[in-house]
Amino acid sequence: MLPEPDELAGALLDLSVPHEDIDTAARLSRRVADDPEALACLERSVALLVADMGTVRAPVELPAYAGRCGATARYFPLYVFAAALPYVRAYHRDLGVPEEISRRTLADAGRGVALHRRRHGTGGLLAPRWLYLHFHGELYHLGRLQFQRTRIGSWTGDDAAAAGLPVGLGDPALGVHVPDFLGPLTPAACDRSVALARAFFARHFPREPYAVATCGSWLLDPQLKRYLPADSHIVRFQDRFRLSHLPDEPQDLTPVRYVFGTTDVPLDRLPRRTRLERAVVDHLRGGGHWYVGHGWFGWEETRTNSNG
Repeated sequence: MLPEPDELAGALLDLSVPHEDIDTAARLSRRVADDPEALACLERSVALLVADMGTVRAPVELPAYAGRCGATARYFPLYVFAAALPYVRAYHRDLGVPEEISRRTLADAGRGVALHRRRHGTGGLLAPRWLYLHFHGELYHLGRLQFQRTRIGSWTGDDAAAAGLPVGLGDPALGVHVPDFLGPLTPAACDRSVALARAFFARHFPREPYAVATCGSWLLDPQLKRYLPADSHIVRFQDRFRLSHLPDEPQDLTPVRYVFGTTDVPLDRLPRRTRLERAVVDHLRGGGHWYVGHGWFGWEETRTNSNG
């Protein structure tokens, strides 16, 4: 099930794994291929990952790489995704998903490798559980944003129902995600993504009637409006959503991690080159806290944010 090293290198290239990691990942894969216990772990992981392909399911736990650590363990999730690649590609083909959308969706694996190196300085894959959604047919990359097939939770359901939408707990929804390394989050780019998603999901998932799009992100912390101008990309992104919930517990390190790529540098040593960098640092140094806001908008809303 694990591709041979030369085939694996091609699969990793297809997944947009950075070139500097492909040789090492391909070389270390021999340790997995030659280890019956590790190979069995890989096969169990792939079977669990691709089971009931396309269904919206609760998060799954894949078996760990035989309790090992080191570089091979850090790359092991890549071997799982490379082995699962034929299954998810076949599912996309059966749905009629365009090749470009399939390729860009699965290329998030390479983004995870780049993020791992940015944060830790080593090869590996950051947050492999996040990619289970991509390789199970639950998430698609459309333009600047990613859209996850999901279900309405209590916060969104209560708020949307109070606003007059005919929705309830467990109804289909689309979760909006903002990937790294993809340029500015301009209103025009977001408008285009939403338009692409409306057409995509109506065509490929017509039996899932979406009433709302949801987002849970530090980008939705309303405190950002104290520091950023009204026409900033982040504020305009916030304005798309109705805030349904702001948790009591702060998550101060979340914006630090996303803005600076690390949480290991003291606040007084972080750069302050942009308004956003200054906002994140100065707010915390002043005794404030950051929160992950949860918001939604009606999926059939036609307004755009491109022109104010």
